[in-house]
Amino acid sequence: MLLREFIPSEGCSTQTMGRASLDYMVFGEAYFYRDTNAFGEVLEMQHLPAINMRVKVDGGFRMLLPDSKYMDFDQGEIEHVLDYDVEQNIYGVPDYLGGLQALLLNEAATLFRRRYYSNGAHAGYIFYTNDPDLTEEDEDNLRAQISASKGVGNFRSMFVNIPNGKENAIQIIPVGDFQAKDELEKVKNITRNDVIAAWRMNPALAGIIPENNGGFGDIEKIDRVYTSNEIRPICQLFNQVNDALRRDRRINWREPTLAAASAN
Repeated sequence: MLLREFIPSEGCSTQTMGRASLDYMVFGEAYFYRDTNAFGEVLEMQHLPAINMRVKVDGGFRMLLPDSKYMDFDQGEIEHVLDYDVEQNIYGVPDYLGGLQALLLNEAATLFRRRYYSNGAHAGYIFYTNDPDLTEEDEDNLRAQISASKGVGNFRSMFVNIPNGKENAIQIIPVGDFQAKDELEKVKNITRNDVIAAWRMNPALAGIIPENNGGFGDIEKIDRVYTSNEIRPICQLFNQVNDALRRDRRINWREPTLAAASAN
């Protein structure tokens, strides 16, 4: 949505802005390098990955490279776009950090369901028997079949025949039945709402299927309000790159003298 508002130019391409925008959304900050010519005029703004950038104590910036190497930049070479944090003014902080615990809960629920399904749609159980007529050979066979039941669909049903056995001689006591209680759907819905609230994004723009027949309303109106309230304020932060380029042009621009103008 930021790229939709962006006008590419020779000074900053769509690819550069797209990378910087993603950095801003993930880290709350973005870095641009001023690529200048021999006269100090800015030719192009290049993106530097925020995950590798550090602010130096004595001024300037440092980009971490593989094999414990690094590259230093002067203060004037980098344009640092950041979201303000009340606790410090060195690095930007993204707004979604408040919803990070909900995101992690969503991840844990998804991973649990995957393991639950991969384990043969059972979360574990206690196979209990107290029938004295169950021979050691039968116990060994049951133990072998239960041990071999790991994996998708391997444990489906088991036939056990105990001659002269008592009622309830063999019981299967589930430790937990995640699927029957359908806790996954509850966790998913709660964490989904928390995550989109942390992003302050309308569900219609997040690709979420509405649960009612009425839907989420007019998508065009929702888009206009979200763009006005959330996207354009971020565009104004990125406008500091334009302001910096204009400032550099005023500094590097030399007005021709009258004599030079007449000669030309």
